[in-house]
Amino acid sequence: MKKKLLIFLFGIFSIVTTYAQQTLIKGSVKDAVSFEPIPDVTITIENTNQSTKTNALGEFEFSGKVPFGEQVLKVFKDGYTAKRYPIVVNEGQTVNITDMTLEFDNSSSNELFTITLSDDELNDDTSGADNISGLLSSSLDVFQRTAAFEFSSSFFKVRGLDSDNGSVLINGIDMNKQYNGRPQWSDWGGLNDVLRNQELSSGLQPSSYTFGGVLGTTNINVRASQYRSGGRVTYSSSNRSYTNRLLASYATGLMKDGWSMAFMLGRRWGNEGFQDATLYDANSFFASIEKKLGKKHSINFTSIYTPNRRGKSSPNTQEVYDLKGIKYNEYWGWQDGEKRNSRIKEVEEPIIMLNHYWDISDNTKLNTNVAYQFGKIGNSRLDYNGQRLNSDGIPVGGGSNPSPSYYQKLPSYWTTPTAGPNYEQAYLNEQQFLNDGQIDWNSMYQTNLDNVDNYSTYILYEDRTDDKQFTANSILTSYLNDHVTLNASVNYQKLKSSNFAEIIDLLGGRGYLNVDSFDGFQFDEQNPNQIVGEGDKFRYNYNLFSDIVSGFAQGQFKYNKIDFYVSASATNTQYQREGLYQNGAYPDNSLGKGDKLSFTGIGLKGGFTYKFTGSHLFDVNAGYITRAPSIQNTFSNSRENQNIVSGISEEKISTVDASYIYRSPIVKAKLTGYYSKIQDANEISFYYADGVGGDNTAFVQEILQGIDKKQIGLEAGIEAQVTPTIKLKGVASIGQFTYDNNPNLYLTSSDFETGRQDFGKASLKDYKIAGGPQKAYSVGFEYRDPDYWWIGATANFFDDTYIDISPLTRTKNFYQDSDGLPFNDYDPELARQLLKQEKFDSYMCVNLIGGKSWRIDNTYIGFFASINNLLDKEYKTGGFEQGRNANYRQLRDDTSNDTPVFGSKYWYGRGTTYFMNVYFRF
Repeated sequence: MKKKLLIFLFGIFSIVTTYAQQTLIKGSVKDAVSFEPIPDVTITIENTNQSTKTNALGEFEFSGKVPFGEQVLKVFKDGYTAKRYPIVVNEGQTVNITDMTLEFDNSSSNELFTITLSDDELNDDTSGADNISGLLSSSLDVFQRTAAFEFSSSFFKVRGLDSDNGSVLINGIDMNKQYNGRPQWSDWGGLNDVLRNQELSSGLQPSSYTFGGVLGTTNINVRASQYRSGGRVTYSSSNRSYTNRLLASYATGLMKDGWSMAFMLGRRWGNEGFQDATLYDANSFFASIEKKLGKKHSINFTSIYTPNRRGKSSPNTQEVYDLKGIKYNEYWGWQDGEKRNSRIKEVEEPIIMLNHYWDISDNTKLNTNVAYQFGKIGNSRLDYNGQRLNSDGIPVGGGSNPSPSYYQKLPSYWTTPTAGPNYEQAYLNEQQFLNDGQIDWNSMYQTNLDNVDNYSTYILYEDRTDDKQFTANSILTSYLNDHVTLNASVNYQKLKSSNFAEIIDLLGGRGYLNVDSFDGFQFDEQNPNQIVGEGDKFRYNYNLFSDIVSGFAQGQFKYNKIDFYVSASATNTQYQREGLYQNGAYPDNSLGKGDKLSFTGIGLKGGFTYKFTGSHLFDVNAGYITRAPSIQNTFSNSRENQNIVSGISEEKISTVDASYIYRSPIVKAKLTGYYSKIQDANEISFYYADGVGGDNTAFVQEILQGIDKKQIGLEAGIEAQVTPTIKLKGVASIGQFTYDNNPNLYLTSSDFETGRQDFGKASLKDYKIAGGPQKAYSVGFEYRDPDYWWIGATANFFDDTYIDISPLTRTKNFYQDSDGLPFNDYDPELARQLLKQEKFDSYMCVNLIGGKSWRIDNTYIGFFASINNLLDKEYKTGGFEQGRNANYRQLRDDTSNDTPVFGSKYWYGRGTTYFMNVYFRF
């Protein structure tokens, strides 16, 4: 026993002795003008792999095996001019360099870049495409920077993946929506000045906060003590989404009494963006207050409130674009001399959070967070199915489709055999559409006023989602020694999501009958023939519940020649639906709580970086993830019933990438090859289909189950500082994103006798996945004058953009008649042409960017401007095949017309647009 004790004491003595003799480098960094501490400054010992960052007090420390002799410290941070400090390190001595200073770089564009992105480019539904610009905005990698700022207007997706494959956190709290897995960018829109402190891990690279996704993790740090003291006022003008923006922010920095505060106000507004009648009305409020409690504890409170309204724009057929141009939007019409948009998205979801930071020791930190988010998301639209009760109490009536581009109002319909053809009517429709072609609000009001008892045939209503979500987590970071870092966290999320339709305008009427006018079903059997008014719920009403418990652990190991990491996660996800209406189409399967669903997800990833020299590195990452499907892709028709997707299971993701990295004082380059495969995914779509199992038309829910997708490609980025003032850069992304199997497809509809029809396999294998260009290239330059002005230009090339195909037309329904036998006039060669996936034309966009900044005493003034698509190139960014033509005969007959009636619908990119920005920082 005594021997063991002596050994133990000897070990402790040895450790203490070693520590006492440790060579130490420490110091602090401050602003050259204000002399305030600067946090998050990177300090690197040149020609080594050792680096650290300053804390909230601007202090840093190297310990352990630091190199002896003459060394150079490189000190740098975004927005400041980097400096190099020579030092001499002797064994067993402390090198103390306090109060090193950095000067703000007036010519730096990184700060300007962050606020340059138009908010619609961070929005999740601008053009019906998915986009992750914001996920990349804080990266210094030339490829990711280009993807964020040059490729985003073409809805380019990094590695062909949606944004639900990346994680966005604020102060360590996950902000991705549980409904679809994507971040709701507008929940913190317009707060650009206080969102700059972003910590990014790209791809599978390790994050200190969470396991993350295949596209990486962005943590937005909004701790009050992390902001440098001072204020900023910014004004912007643009013709993209809003026309005006005004921002004001102020931060106290860390004060002597331990308090820190940061505040921001913002407003963005405009009657119309690039598309017609796309109004924009948004306000932004932010407050963060932190109090240091001694040396080890700190508590931070943050509140974010960004209510916003924006008018949507419509996808259109090529016939419509040819007649009205790419700015045309079918969703609006004139009312009282003003443009009124029927499709308004309104988001109002405040966020409050409380964060506790505990420095358990110099090497171990624990961050505990709680957050609550609540509010609403509403999407308005017109309904024209309103009926009235006749003298016998029977619902009658219903209006015609008010859409100005409804197929029977376009000239193409009247040139078909079905309509005659009637060329006189085709001409009249064409002239009517050319001269007007917008919603007739006055006509709808008049119809409602003329109805018996003034019951509304037409109304404006809102699809509402009111969420209440509570989140709590604890994040541990421990530096076990000079080489090993441990990260771990536990997380809990609880969501109640209320979903319903709400009438917001009866359009002059005095009530609306809550009955399905097409099928005659009661939307709520418990309240038959209910008359509802403005502010009332109708059509559907249900709750969704979600509970998620997760945890992850990660080890990071850093050595002279190799760095590597391993990480693992586990997640349990539970969903449940509660119907508040007894839907007449599903009386036994709509009311009350359904079955509780449970999914188990695991994540495993690892990677290494091998350093041949300080300039040549080789990096490899690999991962395997299983995760619960999103709520959106779990319930096949949650508005009407409890049904879940047949055979549903966790999604599986396998991915690997390898990179060669070259770094020198002049050239920085990176070449990456990647491979990803997603298995057992689901997709649910809603539309009207003709010729489903015969010649019937039905409103259907299309469930595509067990989808496999494959993404493979190369990414390359290079930038060269060829002179002190000129930088050249080039980027290439060459990908191939395809379906990798033939998934199962079935339809559900209240129009079907059994409620469901199975169509077996959808032949999708090797079809291209839609969603932006699969090949993108960029070349450009920047010139930075010593007198603090700069200019840049890029030419961006895009290719391999494909239409989103209709899966139903790739099933047996395409070639089978209603008797189950093949069509007797089926032509296989013609069928192949009809089913060929449309590829859009390649195109090039030229962008210009430039700015100038001034310093007057302690005040900084900056001006920035950009012009996108300088040559005003028209190009398609995406589109989808309409599912209306569900079989061979329908599609053959429609495409044989000069102008198809149910042709594909497209989104076009914007023409020439501008963005101008001026700011004052003090």
